[in-house]
Amino acid sequence: MDLDASQHSNTRSGTTLEESRPALSWQGQITAFANLVWETYKKKPISYWIQLFLSSSAMLTAFPASSLLSRLYFADGGKSKWIISWTAVAGWPLTALFLIPVYFFGKVSPTPLTLKLLLWYIVLGFLSAADNLMFAWAYAYLPASTASLLASTSLVFSALFGYFIVKNQLNLSSINAIVLITIGAVIIALDSSSDRFPGISKTQYNLGFLWDILGSALHGLIFALSELVFMKLLGRRSFHVVLEQQVMVSFFGFVFTTIGLVINNDFNGMRLEASSFKHGGGSYSMVIIWATITFQLGILGSVAILFLSSTVLAGVLNAVRVPLTSIAAVILFHDPMSSFKIISLILTVWGFGSYIVGHSSSSSSKAP
Repeated sequence: MDLDASQHSNTRSGTTLEESRPALSWQGQITAFANLVWETYKKKPISYWIQLFLSSSAMLTAFPASSLLSRLYFADGGKSKWIISWTAVAGWPLTALFLIPVYFFGKVSPTPLTLKLLLWYIVLGFLSAADNLMFAWAYAYLPASTASLLASTSLVFSALFGYFIVKNQLNLSSINAIVLITIGAVIIALDSSSDRFPGISKTQYNLGFLWDILGSALHGLIFALSELVFMKLLGRRSFHVVLEQQVMVSFFGFVFTTIGLVINNDFNGMRLEASSFKHGGGSYSMVIIWATITFQLGILGSVAILFLSSTVLAGVLNAVRVPLTSIAAVILFHDPMSSFKIISLILTVWGFGSYIVGHSSSSSSKAP
């Protein structure tokens, strides 16, 4: 009662307690933030934070590693776009293995597979196979740093397709992100002559640029259609349901990509590729195997992040892995890093940040 009276008195005099409270110094703000972090930490058991750390680490290391291995395959003598796109889905049994303990120890049952859901999985699997093939063309002709920056435009297409297909909201932060990331891609296009590798023609570079953008657009469409499947057919986003969806889409993507490999006779060509690979057949096998494993680890990490935390954190980590991939490519492959590409990188990360802040704010406003 005394507090209410004091607040009422302050309001009549034209001020409130919030207005009269002195602004915190930067040391005070750091202390307040540290206290908030500590309180948040105490709300969850230590096992939760270990899982979140492992999932985040998997996403931040596996996806960049998969991208770098794709570029290494082509840099060291690999030629087949079908083979490197096949590695993105060949590891689907690794993801499927994680469903076994979930079913047994999580006391959940597999989601009933209706004909309509099966057809959706087949469509998404086909689109996923086409998407992986497009990105394979991009990594064949573009530096890994450039390819990863262009691939970040998938956020733009996810937002646009989400708006038209799923009726997601497009707020000012989302529009700002779309504009910034688009400008970043345009800057790379204008500076294309500075990061073209020797032996790569201008036509090949432009082709890689085009396939990267088209692959990003298709990735955004797949994301929106996957969300539509959850809304219309699945209706829930538990860990095992998201994992089932990933396994089924990857499986059908594997089927379609394998058919492409057989038709293109690339399975038989693997032995010839291995013999002419820069560091020999053993190195060739390691690149293929680890490209397969790292991509699946990245998928598992992203699914776990969505289950343990939120799409916002997944977006943050997705934004962080863009500069990580670019920096690693500069260090390992000596990718050219012009001032234009640095500006594009800054705009891309800024765009991701704008989208995440806007998405977080809208989610908070919807919370009860």
